[in-house]
Formats: sequence, C-alpha cells, structure tokens
Amino acid sequence: QVQLVESGGGSVQAGGSLTLSCVPSRKQCMGWFRQVPGKERERVATIDGFGTNYADSVKGRFTISKDNAKLYLQMNSLKPEDTAIYYCAARRYIACSRRLEDFDDWGQGTQVTVSS
Repeated sequence: QVQLVESGGGSVQAGGSLTLSCVPSRKQCMGWFRQVPGKERERVATIDGFGTNYADSVKGRFTISKDNAKLYLQMNSLKPEDTAIYYCAARRYIACSRRLEDFDDWGQGTQVTVSS
C-alpha cells in the first residue's frame, strides 16, 4: 500500500480557483474524492488509461490531470458547496471504478474552504 500526499488546499472566495496536487502518481488509475463531515465520501474525478470522468456537480469547472510526478485537480469557479476535505486515491488496475472500496491507496486529505 502506498501513502499518497495531497497539497494545495486552502480558503478561497466563491468564484475563485485552487489547484490540488498529489504525489506519487505512479498508478494508472487515480482519482480525487471529497468528504463533508457527517456525509459520505464522494467521487469528484478520476483519470485512467481510458480517459477522465467527472461527477456531474463539477463538470465544466474542475479538471483532473496527471504527469509522471503528480496528480492534479484544477478547480475553477468554486462554490461554497465545494467546501470539503479532498482526498487523493489510486487503484492498481488500468481502469478506474466509481466505488471507493475499489481504490487501494489513499492520502490524508487536504481542506478546501469556499466562502460566499
């Protein structure tokens, strides 16, 4: 099991932007998830050998990408409802899954707070 490390979280006003990073990015399937206290962790975006996939709530605003060093999540037009702890995750297989339990490695999370 690999420990992933996220960075880039912070506080921003609605309409602003943030970029999250995660290392390492060696596995072909990787993704970003988020969780609000008291709610279930939800999928935000994934990237694998077949392409990218986004939750409907972030389509057109967030972009997931990956290079040999890092996994990224570019977040634009942020809304207060995007406030959450964001987690990086990786899966050993070439194709991603939408299920949290299919991911093998997780980070500790980074807080994103969007104020109105």
